Amino acid sequence: MPEIDSGHTAWILTASAFVLLMTPGLALFYGGMTRSKSVLNMMMMSFGSIGVVSILWVFYGYSLAFGEDTGGVVGDFSLAGLRSLIGTGEGIPDLLFASFQMMFAIITVALVSGAIADRVKYASWLIFVVLWATVVYFPVAHWVWGSGGWLFEMGVVDFAGGTAVHINAGAAALGLAVVLGKRIGWPKERMRPHNLPMVLLGAALLWFGWFGFNAGSGLVADASTAVVFINTQVATAAAVMGWLAVEWIRDGKPTTLGAASGAVAGLVAITPSCAVLEPLGALALGVIAGVLCALAVGLKYKLKYDDSLDVVGVHMVGGAIGSLLIGLLATTLVTGEDGAEGLLYGGPIGLLGKQAVGVFAVMIYSFVVSALLGLLIEKTVGFRVKPEVEIEGVDIHEHAETGYDFSSTGAGLGGPTPAGAAVSGSSSASEAPASEKVSG
Repeated sequence: MPEIDSGHTAWILTASAFVLLMTPGLALFYGGMTRSKSVLNMMMMSFGSIGVVSILWVFYGYSLAFGEDTGGVVGDFSLAGLRSLIGTGEGIPDLLFASFQMMFAIITVALVSGAIADRVKYASWLIFVVLWATVVYFPVAHWVWGSGGWLFEMGVVDFAGGTAVHINAGAAALGLAVVLGKRIGWPKERMRPHNLPMVLLGAALLWFGWFGFNAGSGLVADASTAVVFINTQVATAAAVMGWLAVEWIRDGKPTTLGAASGAVAGLVAITPSCAVLEPLGALALGVIAGVLCALAVGLKYKLKYDDSLDVVGVHMVGGAIGSLLIGLLATTLVTGEDGAEGLLYGGPIGLLGKQAVGVFAVMIYSFVVSALLGLLIEKTVGFRVKPEVEIEGVDIHEHAETGYDFSSTGAGLGGPTPAGAAVSGSSSASEAPASEKVSG
């Protein structure tokens, strides 16, 4: 039997659970940002991703991502069913590594859903999950992390998923948003978050789970894990302050939505680079990501694409920032003498070039294929709900439920606003233009 390290194994078991928790956290984060009439549909898209992707991962997903290389593009089917992994591994069991990576696949797919809130059929979303995971996520994961994957062999640095997860999901979100079109009434109608406390709770769970996401990706519990852990924390904190500074200067008031969005932007940006930066570099990266992502979420109003919860502005842009800044901020203080070193530490420009190749290759591939898949589903079984369903709310039509039942409250007693009505999340939301912009 191979030698298993019980300490490393215990940590990766824990980290895997942390990463799974992120998807219900995302459901709360996204659910709170939608209107009350579509909160259940939004959350169900995350839970549907857990169900579908877990099954696909066992049948063939892990094998396509981490099986024997085929032309640098995708793995083969040698690991399909995961049977061959039982009882194998050194350091940690191979089956545990497969489980850890499964959680990454789940949340990557779920991230895409934020761009198409309020307007899609649930069955069509599940079809998209199957197709997108199969032809986009599994191959891209192989490019970036699989032995023989072309970006992996090129030397592109992506420690925990800046390209494979966040740019991938953000570009897919843009492709779907373009194909499916704008929500009825957008951008003239203010479509504010209906439950900001839920958004903050979701962001907190994401922040907590992200320590498993990043600090678990080294597959060990040692001194390098400590570097990843603190970098994740300080970059996220700096991004919160960077985002709030933009709101304060531009709009006069910092918002709870801005704090939650800044946290996610920082977490996204530090994901690819957390193992190659010193803490001061992580602070700098966090501030840059917070500021630039806060500005990027406004692009949809200028470019006229309706990315409902700003998956593009936070995940695609944040992932690109974190991936590209590796070419500037990576240091051998962390990576060792033969490790990656960025331009600002005296390293060659070649690393920045490699990072740019990784960023744009994943971005273009995911955008094009996702748009084509969205168009295929729309033209066959239909992806978008009918206008009357969108106006009344997808929850009641797609799930025969509503998120909030106020049937027992007296209408004349100052009870809560009925489900389906647009609700402002805070008193300042009506005053600050930034509150009309939401992120995912």
